Amino acid sequence: MNKPGIKQIEVQIMGQSYLLACPVDGEGALMDAVAKVDSAMCRIRDAGKVKARDRIAVLASLNIAFELLQKDALSFRASSFGQTEAEPAPAPAAAAPSATLPQAEEAQLKSLLSRLDAALANDGQLI
Repeated sequence: MNKPGIKQIEVQIMGQSYLLACPVDGEGALMDAVAKVDSAMCRIRDAGKVKARDRIAVLASLNIAFELLQKDALSFRASSFGQTEAEPAPAPAAAAPSATLPQAEEAQLKSLLSRLDAALANDGQLI
Protein backbone atom coordinates (compact mmCIF):
# COMPACT_ATOMS: atom_id res chain seq x y z
CA MET A 1 0.00 0.00 0.00
CA ASN A 2 1.55 3.29 -1.13
CA LYS A 3 1.25 6.47 0.88
CA PRO A 4 -0.14 9.49 -1.01
CA GLY A 5 2.60 11.47 -2.72
CA ILE A 6 5.05 8.54 -2.52
CA LYS A 7 5.95 6.22 -5.33
CA GLN A 8 8.34 3.31 -5.67
CA ILE A 9 11.23 3.36 -8.09
CA GLU A 10 13.46 0.46 -9.06
CA VAL A 11 17.11 1.45 -9.36
CA GLN A 12 20.39 -0.35 -10.04
CA ILE A 13 23.45 0.13 -7.88
CA MET A 14 26.54 -1.84 -8.83
CA GLY A 15 24.38 -4.19 -10.89
CA GLN A 16 21.94 -4.99 -8.08
CA SER A 17 18.29 -3.88 -8.12
CA TYR A 18 16.75 -1.92 -5.26
CA LEU A 19 13.14 -0.79 -4.86
CA LEU A 20 13.11 2.65 -3.23
CA ALA A 21 10.31 4.86 -1.92
CA CYS A 22 10.42 8.36 -3.33
CA PRO A 23 8.28 11.52 -3.12
CA VAL A 24 6.48 12.04 -6.43
CA ASP A 25 8.41 15.26 -7.12
CA GLY A 26 11.75 13.89 -5.87
CA GLU A 27 12.58 11.35 -8.55
CA GLY A 28 15.25 13.49 -10.20
CA ALA A 29 17.10 14.12 -6.94
CA LEU A 30 16.87 10.44 -5.99
CA MET A 31 18.24 9.39 -9.38
CA ASP A 32 21.14 11.84 -8.95
CA ALA A 33 21.88 10.31 -5.53
CA VAL A 34 21.69 6.78 -6.97
CA ALA A 35 24.10 7.76 -9.75
CA LYS A 36 26.55 9.26 -7.22
CA VAL A 37 26.44 6.14 -4.99
CA ASP A 38 26.71 3.77 -7.95
CA SER A 39 29.67 5.70 -9.36
CA ALA A 40 31.47 5.79 -6.00
CA MET A 41 30.92 2.06 -5.40
CA CYS A 42 31.98 1.07 -8.92
CA ARG A 43 35.19 3.15 -8.64
CA ILE A 44 36.12 1.31 -5.44
CA ARG A 45 35.21 -2.10 -6.89
CA ASP A 46 37.12 -1.40 -10.10
CA ALA A 47 40.23 -0.39 -8.14
CA GLY A 48 40.36 -4.09 -7.24
CA LYS A 49 41.46 -3.90 -3.62
CA VAL A 50 38.05 -4.49 -2.04
CA LYS A 51 35.72 -7.31 -3.06
CA ALA A 52 32.95 -7.45 -0.44
CA ARG A 53 29.86 -5.35 -1.29
CA ASP A 54 29.32 -4.23 2.29
CA ARG A 55 32.89 -2.94 2.58
CA ILE A 56 32.59 -1.18 -0.77
CA ALA A 57 29.36 0.44 0.45
CA VAL A 58 31.00 1.63 3.68
CA LEU A 59 33.98 3.13 1.84
CA ALA A 60 31.74 4.81 -0.72
CA SER A 61 29.58 6.23 2.08
CA LEU A 62 32.65 7.59 3.86
CA ASN A 63 33.92 9.19 0.65
CA ILE A 64 30.58 10.84 -0.07
CA ALA A 65 30.19 12.02 3.54
CA PHE A 66 33.71 13.46 3.47
CA GLU A 67 32.94 15.36 0.25
CA LEU A 68 29.75 16.76 1.79
CA LEU A 69 31.57 17.84 4.95
CA GLN A 70 34.18 19.63 2.86
CA LYS A 71 31.44 21.44 0.92
CA ASP A 72 29.71 22.38 4.19
CA ALA A 73 32.98 23.71 5.60
CA LEU A 74 33.55 25.80 2.47
CA SER A 75 29.96 27.10 2.56
CA PHE A 76 30.30 28.00 6.23
CA ARG A 77 33.55 29.87 5.61
CA ALA A 78 32.02 31.71 2.66
CA SER A 79 28.97 32.75 4.68
CA SER A 80 31.21 33.85 7.56
CA PHE A 81 32.84 36.33 5.21
CA GLY A 82 29.55 37.46 3.68
CA GLN A 83 30.10 35.60 0.43
CA THR A 84 27.81 33.24 -1.43
CA GLU A 85 28.67 29.67 -2.39
CA ALA A 86 29.15 30.84 -5.99
CA GLU A 87 32.11 32.94 -4.91
CA PRO A 88 34.21 30.90 -2.48
CA ALA A 89 36.40 32.57 0.10
CA PRO A 90 39.94 33.03 -1.13
CA ALA A 91 42.43 30.56 0.34
CA PRO A 92 45.08 31.98 2.63
CA ALA A 93 48.39 32.40 0.77
CA ALA A 94 50.25 29.85 2.91
CA ALA A 95 47.43 27.30 3.08
CA ALA A 96 48.14 23.70 2.16
CA PRO A 97 45.62 21.79 0.01
CA SER A 98 44.50 19.88 3.11
CA ALA A 99 43.70 23.08 5.00
CA THR A 100 39.95 22.55 4.60
CA LEU A 101 39.81 20.71 7.93
CA PRO A 102 41.15 21.73 11.33
CA GLN A 103 44.42 19.97 12.05
CA ALA A 104 42.99 17.71 14.78
CA GLU A 105 40.13 16.56 12.53
CA GLU A 106 42.52 15.94 9.65
CA ALA A 107 44.76 13.81 11.88
CA GLN A 108 41.73 11.89 13.14
CA LEU A 109 40.53 11.31 9.56
CA LYS A 110 43.98 10.11 8.45
CA SER A 111 44.07 7.72 11.42
CA LEU A 112 40.61 6.39 10.54
CA LEU A 113 41.56 5.91 6.89
CA SER A 114 44.76 4.10 7.89
CA ARG A 115 42.79 1.77 10.17
CA LEU A 116 40.27 1.13 7.38
CA ASP A 117 43.06 0.38 4.92
CA ALA A 118 44.65 -2.03 7.40
CA ALA A 119 41.33 -3.74 8.10
CA LEU A 120 40.52 -4.05 4.41
CA ALA A 121 44.01 -5.09 3.32
CA ASN A 122 43.17 -8.78 3.67
CA ASP A 123 39.75 -8.40 2.10
CA GLY A 124 40.75 -10.29 -1.05
CA GLN A 125 41.46 -13.33 1.11
CA LEU A 126 37.95 -13.40 2.59
CA ILE A 127 36.16 -14.47 -0.60
